[in-house]
Amino acid sequence: MGKINLKPNIKNNDEFYSKLIAAHEGLSEEESIEFNSRLILILSNQVGDPEILAEALEIAKRR
Repeated sequence: MGKINLKPNIKNNDEFYSKLIAAHEGLSEEESIEFNSRLILILSNQVGDPEILAEALEIAKRR
C-alpha cells in the first residue's frame, strides 16, 4: 500500500468540480447514482493497476 496520491492533483480542480456538478443537473437520484457508477468504472479502467484500485477501495471505506 501507499501508492495512492491523496494530495490535490487535478489541474483546474474548481473547473472540474463545476463540470462534475453540472453533469448531475437534471438527473434523478437514481440516475445520479448510475452516472457515478459509470464514471467510477471509466476512471478505474484508466487507472488499471489492481493494487492501486484495491488501495483506493480501502481508503474510500475509511473516509
